[in-house]
Amino acid sequence: MKRSINQVIGSTSATSADANKPVYLSKAQREELALNRRHDQISDHRLLREQLDRPTHDRERGRGRDCDGDRGRKRSRRARDREREEEEAKSREKARVDKLLDREKELDAIKEQYLGVKKPKKRVTKPSEKLRFSFDWENTEDTSRDVNALYQNPHEAQLLFGRGFLAGTDRRQQKNQAAEHHTSVDRHWSDKRLDEMSERDWRIFKEDFNISYKGSKIPPPMRSWEESKLSSELLKAVERAGYKAPRPIQMAAIPLGLQQRDVIGVAETGSGKTHAFVLPMLAYISRLPPLSEENIREGPYAVVMAPTHELAQQIEKETVKFARCLGLRVTLTVGGQSIEEQGLKLAQGCEIVIATPGRLIDCLERRFVVLNQCNYVVLDEADRMIDMGFEPQVACVLDAMPSSNLKPEKEEEELDEKKIYRTTYMFSATMASGVERLARKYLRNPVVVTIGTAGKAKDLISQHVIMMKESEKYFRLQKLLDELGDKTAFVFVNTRIKCHSIAKSLDKAGYRVTTSHGGKSQEQREVSLEGFRAKRYNVLVATDVVGRGIDIQDVAHVINYDMPKPIEMYTHRIGRTGRAGKSGVATSFLTLNDTDVFYDLKQILVQSNSAVPPEMARHEASRFKPGTVPDRPPRHSDTGYIN
Repeated sequence: MKRSINQVIGSTSATSADANKPVYLSKAQREELALNRRHDQISDHRLLREQLDRPTHDRERGRGRDCDGDRGRKRSRRARDREREEEEAKSREKARVDKLLDREKELDAIKEQYLGVKKPKKRVTKPSEKLRFSFDWENTEDTSRDVNALYQNPHEAQLLFGRGFLAGTDRRQQKNQAAEHHTSVDRHWSDKRLDEMSERDWRIFKEDFNISYKGSKIPPPMRSWEESKLSSELLKAVERAGYKAPRPIQMAAIPLGLQQRDVIGVAETGSGKTHAFVLPMLAYISRLPPLSEENIREGPYAVVMAPTHELAQQIEKETVKFARCLGLRVTLTVGGQSIEEQGLKLAQGCEIVIATPGRLIDCLERRFVVLNQCNYVVLDEADRMIDMGFEPQVACVLDAMPSSNLKPEKEEEELDEKKIYRTTYMFSATMASGVERLARKYLRNPVVVTIGTAGKAKDLISQHVIMMKESEKYFRLQKLLDELGDKTAFVFVNTRIKCHSIAKSLDKAGYRVTTSHGGKSQEQREVSLEGFRAKRYNVLVATDVVGRGIDIQDVAHVINYDMPKPIEMYTHRIGRTGRAGKSGVATSFLTLNDTDVFYDLKQILVQSNSAVPPEMARHEASRFKPGTVPDRPPRHSDTGYIN
């Protein structure tokens, strides 16, 4: 049967289409095909192994026997072809692997270029892995008495320091044994001699008097005047003055002054700072050669600077009291008096000059005095001098002294025993930044002596703060003055006009009142203070010109009619009472115009356990330091809403 070309082509295309169609096999058929393929692979692999493992000489010998037959030639030809194919396959596989490795290296280089080098994480060692204890004993660690000779004669504890006792031993026997060996058991430091004082005793002593040091190589404080190492003449002068026991600042500062150490003293007002630097200064001058025609024109041996005339006069009075017994001369150089007369006294020669910075600069510029041999300088109320703008004058005076006698800056350097070095004392009730700036420049390795807390009012002063209106102040002042009786009181105001106004009103009301402020001359202020000391007046209305350093005995009450703006002046004002170990009262009138001091005043009252007025405690200004912005939640009016 003949078929057309189209039929043939159609059947051929149908057959090829059927062949191209996928055939779906069952699971058993697929397993059978896979098993057959595996068998073929194993057989091929076995045959290849046999060909490779057959020794070379056997193959050559087999070829020699069958070289004449066609069968042998065909077999050798197949073997050579198979070896060639295997070598080609190995070379192709190696080329493929090298190509993959090159590709991986190229990808790694691209990653490093764009992502950076991946740093390996550092393994964190756990604390448990660091400390691995071995609780097994070794022979070398045996510390028994039979093996180690060190433990043949152990030291047995005999007594304990302080109030301790050994357990298992009669306490009475321990006390008797301590008494035999002069060991302190249950003995206070006041019952011991100086050579029996231990480190613990000195620590208790400093805690009892609230003494703290900051520095190195600090000598122990003195417990009494007899242990002060002062000369016999000075001790007799101290006894004549009626000073039975030294004050804490004197206990700490006098031993340092006798060693000619630079000292920064921070102590409460009325704590006896004047004697703390006057007595070591006089002891230092007494060891120097007396002034003669040869050295009298080289200037004084010591200079004491104070911020106000009144304080300088008070220091002069206390210094003359002790200098007289040593035959030393003291010259006062302050403003308000004739500079020519003061220059004449300086030209006649003196060992000690007590001055205010401004007048001393005038004398230096007019060549009335030089400081070529001055090696002892004292800055009393140093922070007040900085506040009053005297820092340039103080620096100028210190620069006028010889700089060759400054101590070395490094504490490790040894001092020349034959050389006289400059000694600098700085005293105040508070420490300001300007004082620290001067100390860093002119003091060498100073010792900071702090009695109590810097800037804190004395515990002997009972502080009262009253909130009121400005119109109520005068009537409350009269009520407080009526309660005085024969006692004296300070009334502090901020301006000269108010000082005259209040004094005039009190004088009309029958009070014995006087005034003191910067508008008066020096002679007028001295007359007012002298009349107040002599109790011809029992009320002194003053500004801050007498707020610092003035020592007037038996002032019973300090009244702050106006609150001072710098809170440091509050501490100095109320320090006019409660002096020399006596108690006093301080009352301050507070209005809503004094919100700038609410926060600092509250801190002072809380530290001294004094009552804080409820109105001030509730006020927002007492909760945050001036200049800081409190963190408060937003009010309802500050919150916006979107409809």
